[in-house]
Amino acid sequence: MIPFLQSFLNRYGRPAHTVVADSGYGSEENYRFMEENSTEAYVKYSRFHMEQRPRFNPDPFKAENFHCNEEHDFCICPMGQKMRRTGTKRVKTASGYVSENARYRAVRCEGCPLRCRCLKAKGNRMIELNHRLRRYRQKAKGLLCSGEGLKHRGQRCIEPEAVFGQMKNNMNYKRFRHFGKDKVFMDFSFFAIAFNIKKMCAKMEKECIGRLTELLYGLAAAIFRCWGHINQRKPQNIAAYST
Repeated sequence: MIPFLQSFLNRYGRPAHTVVADSGYGSEENYRFMEENSTEAYVKYSRFHMEQRPRFNPDPFKAENFHCNEEHDFCICPMGQKMRRTGTKRVKTASGYVSENARYRAVRCEGCPLRCRCLKAKGNRMIELNHRLRRYRQKAKGLLCSGEGLKHRGQRCIEPEAVFGQMKNNMNYKRFRHFGKDKVFMDFSFFAIAFNIKKMCAKMEKECIGRLTELLYGLAAAIFRCWGHINQRKPQNIAAYST
């Protein structure tokens, strides 16, 4: 997501005001980048849909559901025992971003009546919490559940998902057919051009523009034939990479 937002900044000279994306983009790195650029992040996180279910009941024994006091830096386990801060774990992502997870350890889990549901390992319970990511998710949840958020969520499902459905199911475009980044780019570019022409022709046909529609349909068919001809010339280059 960040490279795309940076390209938007370079092209238009300003950061995007609003970003709407699915849960695959709900990472700390993306949330922080959008916050630093004053962008409203209508971006879901991994458990958002689960939390919206009417019968959703959060598991009190999961670390993310523990009560946490950030001011005095301690957590409370389901039994009511205070868990003290023991350190910080730093995790580096593939892009080089470093996130910090706070570590907390219970003082005494021996003899706890809830131990069988809370902990299976020996010793005392230890958890890791990313406070910054928790704050970002709470903020994102507030935006997504607002009136504007409901509008963006409904619109996002209509715009990209319909295109993916037509590509994969109606047109059976489920795999790239070449090796290498340049050849894959060429493969998809031919398909995207023809798809956009087809979509434009369908719109023009509704407006009763006959002759030009026939010409553009012919152009789209020619591009598809060219694309198929390229795939048939070198069958040894055909790849089976799933999208």
